[in-house]
Amino acid sequence: MLTRETVPHLLSNGAALLTPEALDVAAPKTFHHTIDIYLKDSNSFMNTYFARYFEWQGICRERWFYECIDNNLLGAGGAFVTKRAHQEYVQETFPFQRVDCYLNTVKVRQCSAYLLFRFYVGGRPVSMGYQQILFAGPDKRIRRFPAGVIERVTEYELDLPSDRD
Repeated sequence: MLTRETVPHLLSNGAALLTPEALDVAAPKTFHHTIDIYLKDSNSFMNTYFARYFEWQGICRERWFYECIDNNLLGAGGAFVTKRAHQEYVQETFPFQRVDCYLNTVKVRQCSAYLLFRFYVGGRPVSMGYQQILFAGPDKRIRRFPAGVIERVTEYELDLPSDRD
């Protein structure tokens, strides 16, 4: 069974499952979004601020929600809340590089899911991370995902070996 401790372990020790080669057999769908890095994203040594990677998670997540899940999530009677987030850095990035962001889901449940993010520049992995998201109502209490959302989120779920056990 995939536990919350498995996701960090998967990212740090199971990176082979998150490579572009594994994407076509790992999930029915994978969301792809590109982000350009600019000077404002870097420090005086011209490498990207580490906080930008978390920003990229948010950008990729928002675009995925809007394009693939529901383009009116604000009208769904609640909001998605990030319970935890993590980022593993593999290689530096620099201004004027284009980052390919890939998003899949893991451990989709009635009220929560993990989003896995993989970031590549020129086909090389530069970072991997995850967020655990929950759905909360206007009263800030955890609720089930709105009707139809689980089915759409599950389309992006990775079929990992640990899920089959």
